[in-house]
Amino acid sequence: MSSPRFDPSQYDSQLADKAARLRELLAPFAAPEPEVFDSPREHYRLRAEFRLWREGDARHYAMFEQGDKHTPILIEDFPIASRRINELMPRLKAAWAEPTLGHKLFQVEFLTTLAGDALITLCYHRPVDAAWQAAAEKLAGELSVSIVGRSRGKRLVVGRDYVNEELTIAGRTFRYRQPEGAFTQPNGEVCQKMLNWAYEALGQRDDDLLELYCGNGNFTLPLATRVRKVLATEISKTSVNAALANLADNAVDNVTLVRLSAEELTQALNEVRPFRRLADVDLKSYAFGSVFVDPPRAGMDPDTCELTRRFDNILYISCNPETLAQNIAQLHDTHQVSRCALFDQFPYTHHMEAGVLLTRR
Repeated sequence: MSSPRFDPSQYDSQLADKAARLRELLAPFAAPEPEVFDSPREHYRLRAEFRLWREGDARHYAMFEQGDKHTPILIEDFPIASRRINELMPRLKAAWAEPTLGHKLFQVEFLTTLAGDALITLCYHRPVDAAWQAAAEKLAGELSVSIVGRSRGKRLVVGRDYVNEELTIAGRTFRYRQPEGAFTQPNGEVCQKMLNWAYEALGQRDDDLLELYCGNGNFTLPLATRVRKVLATEISKTSVNAALANLADNAVDNVTLVRLSAEELTQALNEVRPFRRLADVDLKSYAFGSVFVDPPRAGMDPDTCELTRRFDNILYISCNPETLAQNIAQLHDTHQVSRCALFDQFPYTHHMEAGVLLTRR
């Protein structure tokens, strides 16, 4: 399926095509009918990144087709991006006419939230300095945003280097810090639907949860309220720090977070080698009944996939249904697909997010 252009009139048929593709991928495993969670038709994307393109004396927001860095698509507004991003774009463009902010500026990144927070990152081919900081502080006040200035080897922060998000899961509102430069789900409305689905699919349990690839704690916070305790792992230091702050901000106190890769945790649980980061963690004190995984596009490596086989319940969120299907094929002799879902995180593209609950046969 090619990548369709933005056209809200085509949204329903494109979503139906994705659902058909997910059904086809999961058909070999006798999966039930997928639950389908749609996206807002426009203004759904909370992040956007633009290059700047010069034409004469004017500079424009620009994007490029993949593999083509020479033919810019000039952008005045961006209907897939949040209303906050669209409101900020012309005001920022007016501000970069001022040399202190505009000189050698080559890239602009917006990060916004459903809760209304916004952060702008400005990237330069020159050092950001005290004069830049003074101008950025004035602009941040005018726009009611935080601003991060980046140049080679230097980063200046005006306000905060994260945005605050609020998502409601099963009637409870969770607060999230989302750091600049770290991964966050781009489609906030669909993320909220995904969290509610995972919360429901896990169910209320009296045993423990292992979570791999926990990121900033996006799923950790609501899922922790469903189990006795959680052991969560994440390799990115930025994400670990955000997750720890999010756990504290939401008074979630039954989670132990360890900075390990999924592969390293597999080695620890298999007692292949000890890890200093686990020195204060008693792995034998956990009674794991379920594992939650949200791996990168490559899916789980074979050893991690084998690790998940130990658990009665495998809750799996995937940004690549092809590698999801490969992982299910490895587990299919012991686990069956009890529930599955399509989350349309990326309308008007061929990309989709999927979720499955695998239960022991």
